[in-house]
Parts: sequence; structure tokens; C-alpha cells
Amino acid sequence: MDKNSLTERDICSKYITPAITAAGWDLHKQVREEVSFTKGRIIVRGKLHSRGESRRADYILYHQANLPLAVIEAKDNKHALGAGMQQALGYAEALDVPFVFSSNGDGFLFHDRSGTGAQKETELSLGQFPSPEELWQRYCQWKGLSGESQQKAEAPYYDDGSGRMPRYYQMNAVNRTVEAVARGQDRILLVMATGTGKTYTAFQIIWRLWKSGQKKRILFLADRNILVDQTKNNDFKPFGQAMTKIAKRQIEKSYEIYLSLYQAVTGNEEEKNVYKQFSRDFFDLVVIDECHRGSASEDSAWREILDYFSGATHIGLTATPKETKEVSSITYFGEPVYSYTLKQGIEDGFLAPYKVVRIDFDKDLQGWRPPKGTRDKNGELIEDRVYDLKDMDRDLVIEARTQLVARKVTEYLTATDPFQKTIIFCDDIDHAERMRQALVNLNPKRVEENRKYVMRITGDDKEGKAELDNFIDPESRYPVIATTSKLMTTGVDAQTCKLVVLDQHIKSMTEFKQIIGRGTRINEDYGKYWFTIMDFKKATELFADPAFDGKPVVIYNPEGDSTPVPPDETEGEEGDVIDGGAGATEGDETTGGGADDDGKKRVKYVINNVAVHVIAERVQYYGPDGKLITESLRDYTRTCLKKQFASLDDFLRRWSDAEQKKAIIDELASEGVMWEALAEEVEAKRGQPLDPFDLICHIAFDQPPLTRKERAEQVKKRNYFAKYSGAARQVLEALLDKYADTGVEHIEDIKILQLAPFSQIGAPIELVRAFGGKPGYQEAIQALESELYAS
Repeated sequence: MDKNSLTERDICSKYITPAITAAGWDLHKQVREEVSFTKGRIIVRGKLHSRGESRRADYILYHQANLPLAVIEAKDNKHALGAGMQQALGYAEALDVPFVFSSNGDGFLFHDRSGTGAQKETELSLGQFPSPEELWQRYCQWKGLSGESQQKAEAPYYDDGSGRMPRYYQMNAVNRTVEAVARGQDRILLVMATGTGKTYTAFQIIWRLWKSGQKKRILFLADRNILVDQTKNNDFKPFGQAMTKIAKRQIEKSYEIYLSLYQAVTGNEEEKNVYKQFSRDFFDLVVIDECHRGSASEDSAWREILDYFSGATHIGLTATPKETKEVSSITYFGEPVYSYTLKQGIEDGFLAPYKVVRIDFDKDLQGWRPPKGTRDKNGELIEDRVYDLKDMDRDLVIEARTQLVARKVTEYLTATDPFQKTIIFCDDIDHAERMRQALVNLNPKRVEENRKYVMRITGDDKEGKAELDNFIDPESRYPVIATTSKLMTTGVDAQTCKLVVLDQHIKSMTEFKQIIGRGTRINEDYGKYWFTIMDFKKATELFADPAFDGKPVVIYNPEGDSTPVPPDETEGEEGDVIDGGAGATEGDETTGGGADDDGKKRVKYVINNVAVHVIAERVQYYGPDGKLITESLRDYTRTCLKKQFASLDDFLRRWSDAEQKKAIIDELASEGVMWEALAEEVEAKRGQPLDPFDLICHIAFDQPPLTRKERAEQVKKRNYFAKYSGAARQVLEALLDKYADTGVEHIEDIKILQLAPFSQIGAPIELVRAFGGKPGYQEAIQALESELYAS
């Protein structure tokens, strides 16, 4: 058989796989073929969504089930030996793999990313493929592992028998951490975006270190009680009887895995310091969840725990490492051994993208100045100055503004899904309560159905806090809307939250990223693929800050020899504490008011006789480059299309040459063209549906569009069907009608022959025979498309 005529799969089975097995690789334990290691970016199209293509490696070779060593990219024999190398290098970079191969069946081009070989790229014959032992030794050389550390790095993952494997980035994080511990590193930082499975990653790290005997007693610290309970009952469940949760009482020291809330083991009074019941060397591993909180602060009571167990290995987990002039996660833990950002998570399809609805009010942007001598609702004399956005709900409450926010939220929910889980972030508890009341009054029927349709979930309200579990439970319908201040900023695994409303002044990047993280989880079982951010206080301007998804930079710099006195919490504008530090109750929040620089309580004026109006409202989409599309959808699409097609002639040629127009439509969708949203915008002005062909011609090249119906009528006028008769002609006429109704993608799918009216003409196989067989049918479809787009 001519090798040149073989498919890529044939090349794999006849040449590449035999070469691998001849080198000693176990196909069942060490080799995985056609590995899709991402899910494909979710592309939001108006109210609908689709997924882009996942990244798929032809082969990944492992030392053990979860230690990837090499990637092989295969091509058919029409390609050169190294044709797949650049593609494979991209995969290898993502997978943290040092050895990269490209093959067309004649041999291998070998690229060594580790630098352990004599040269970067080498051509190998099929019989020269390296053995598992050779690549493992070179891998250990690359990682700086030898002797005992090499054995420690081989510690196995937890396997529940279900075949579940960590995602590729989780595997990278676990492997890098275990290898760092094996090399003797005792302060380790992992940065992983909210929703990417930090706790599961921590479990696999602890499991490998515990089962291999490297770490015998482990302390896991979290800063929310709900996080400790979720961890114990879910990801850490396999630890079983070896695990316990620490409470403020006498400690039982017979366990091996201890979970604790920071606040449960520290306090201002000596007797509350439960951790001192343990000897300083009791734990040999301490894992700190959300380590951007108090553990980064040198004078923190939480930090006392880490200092007390300073002889242990400390692993910090966070989505948002804190880097200020006073606090530094990196100064304490060192540079992250691995980072996986929100942008990467969305690009890979593991995290939900978002669209932003930005709404601006006249009083926020233009300001409001009270007439001289004006008193507020409570009789307070209002200070004579201009009040604008930075004052709203902090110094000045305009009741009409609260009502307008609640109305816009209600309108959005009514137009989309009134039961989508919604979190509204307010400035303080008073604001959250006012928002709850406004929403209750705007949704009387919903509240009548169930009083928990809207709930205030804040740290001071026991009934509200008690509903937190129900809010995050996908199976619990109520509460639907949660108004909050700070309690739900972190530690809330709200998988089905589809709307995040920002009516809060947010100046801290750490807090902003945590809040956005409330919506980034995907839950396909409940139809959660993306979410909406509704912004009333310009908080989403922080998306444009390079720090939003960039690498953390150390700026910690205490002056002279003085000890820094960093806060334990994120600070808001004017230094108001917005989250409790050590010794604070869980979810501390301000009730309202705040304080001036001289320490006096700040007056919050309340006015009920000033109108507020919307002056601007726009929708921004998450673009393929990770940035919000701030231009109009039409302008964005034109830019997108011009990158693909140099000219109208270029587009027409590619459209005409495509065997299936659906391929071009899907390709453009994966590049960010939002067909559904675009069609809604353009068709709203024309009144009839347009073909993607006409949308492209009209948007990118300013051509006057034809509707699908107009294109179909032109084909009929040209009497195109004259050369066909009988069933064939009936099928083509029906296909033309289908095109007018539903578009070109549907008529290209042969399965359409199973549906009415085709099923009334004859069975699919009979209809295909009417064209002389499948090739004749496909030729007729292509001819029909040529007629449709002839003009």
C-alpha cells in the first residue's frame, strides 16, 4: 500500500504506535491516544452559546498515570516529518511536558525542551524512539530530582476506580508541588483561578505526600466555616477516619488529617489558642486555603499559627495573591510554583465567560447638589457639596436610585429567567436590606409563591446565613436572589449563579477578582455555561487593569527596619474595613455609615424626593483575546471578519470553495463571531432573517443584504429545477423552502431527509437514489448552494 495514501489514523496505527511499543512503552499504562485536554472555549451568542474546539494531542506518554513526559503529534505522509512540531510544542507548553515529537510515519522529529540533550531538535528513525527509562531519567534531570527526591516525586495519585483524572492544569499544579516538596522546598504558593478546583488539587497533593509517608500529620486551614465543611464532606472524603475537624475544645491527637477554620484555632485570649495544645513539631505539612488573607500579614493572629508550626512545609492556595506595600503572599511563600488564570480557564472551556451589562445613572455621573438648607428624610441637614458616584450608598442614599437598580435587575430576570440564581453586592448591610425590600416590592407574585425568593444573606442575619447552603445548592430553587455585602465575596461555591450584580464600590483588585469568581463555575447539568455581570458603579473598569489577569508583582517594601502593620482585610475607599480579620466573626460586614479621618462616625444622608434616570446602558462581551468588547457588536464583528478575509473577493472565493458552508460558519464562531446576537441586531432593523453569507457581506464589506426568502425566490425564478424531475425535484424544492426557513446549515445535513416534508416524499435511501446515489445527492446540494449565492 502506498504510504502517501494513508490517513493520519492509519499512520498512527501502522507506524507510530508500533515504534512506541518497540521502545518499551506500555500501551495500557503509559500511553494515551487522542487526548482532549481542554473542553473548548464557550462562546456566548446573544442568549445562546456554543463551544469552540478542544485541544487534542495525538499521543501523551506518561511515566505513571499522572506524570506526563512526552507529546507526539501525528500527520499523514503527505506532510513533512516536522509538520506537526509547532502544534505539538503548544500542547507541550500547556501540559508542562519536556519532550516533544512530530511524525509523518517515516520517523520522528524530536524537540527537547528540557535542555538535557546535545541539541534542541533531532531527527530519529522509527527504531530510535527513546525508552520510558531514558525519558524518565532526563525528566528527573530537568526537574532537579535525584536519589530519594526522585522516589518521592513518584508518589501515586488517589484513584477511586471511576477513571476520573485531574484536569491537565490540576495535574501540573500537583506535580510541581510534589516535586518542590521532594526537593526540600518548605514554602510553596499555588495560584489558581476561582472555580478551577483548588480544593481537589490540594487533596491530591496531600494524598500523594501522606500515602508516600513524606508527610504524616497535616493541617488544612480555611477562612470560612462553609469551606471547611465542604472540603471535609466532598473532596477530602477519601481520608475517612484519619480526618477530623478542629473545634474550640480539647484536641484529640490521634488523627492524621486536621481541618480547621483560622478563627477556631486563634483568639485574643491565650486559652483560645487551641493550636498551642499541639507541639510545635506536631504537623509536618500546613495547607492554607485563601492564603491572600491573614497569612500574608506579618502581625496577623492567623500568621501566629504559621509561625508556631514554622518547621512544617507550608503550601498556600489562592486565586488572588495579595501584593501591596504592606502585605505580600510572594514574600512569604515565594514565587508561585504554578499559576492558572481566569483567562486560561475561560480559553480552555473550564470556566464560564461573562458578558457585562453596564448601566449609568444621571446622578452618578452628573452629580447632585442639594439646595441650601436641604434636610434629608431623617431631618439631618445635608452638607452643601456635589454628591456623585463615589458617594452613593456611602454618604448619600437616594431611595429612587435603589429602586431603579432593583427595577433594572427585575427587568433583566423577567426577560431571561426569573429563577436564575443572582447575587447583588451592596456597600453595607443597610444597603443590602434596602435592596431586599425594593426587590420584594417589585416581585410580589414571586415572593407570594415563596417568601425566600429574595433573601438578605449577611453576617449579622442568622436566618439569611442559614439560607446560604440552599442558595448554593443547585437543586434548591430558593433563595433565587441574594442581597449581600461581604459574606458572599469568598467561599461561596455558587455553581448555578448566572447573574452577579455590582452595586458596590470596589477598589481592591483582590476583592473584585473574588466577586467575579462567584459566577465563573460551569454546571452543565443545570444549563450554566456563562454568566452576566450587571454593573451600576463602574466596578468593571477594573477588567482593563493589567493586574486583573496578569502575574502578581511583589511591591512589599517595609520602610527601614520598621515592622509593617498590614491590615488583615481588603480595604475599600477611604480605608473602610470591608472584611473581618483575625478574631473577626465569619463574614464581618459594616452596617453602614463608616468613619471620617478624625474618627467620627460619618453621617449617611437619606433622601426620598430626588428622581434618578438611566442615561447609558450597553452590553460588553468577553472577547477571544480575554478582553471585553467595548465597541459595538457590529464594529467588533467587522474587525473579526477582516482578520479572516482580506477582501470581498477573498471571502466569496473561500465561501464558494467550501464543501460545507457550516465549516466556515463554525470556524468564525470559534473566532468570536456571535451569529445569534448579530442576527438579532441586524434583523431587528430589516424585519426578516438573513443568511450568515449576507451578514458577512453586509457587516464586513457594506454590501446590501438579501433575506433568505429573497435568495430562495431568485433561484425559483431562474428555473434551476428544470433539469430534475420526480422525487429529486420535489426534494430540491423542499430543501429550498427549508433554506428560506432555517438556513444553509440545515440543508447540508443529510439527516434532514428523515424529517417532514421529505419523509412524505419517500424513505431517505430512496430519495438519495433519486440523485443516483450519495455522491449525486451531495453534488446537487453544492449546485443548489452555488445557485443560492450566485448573485
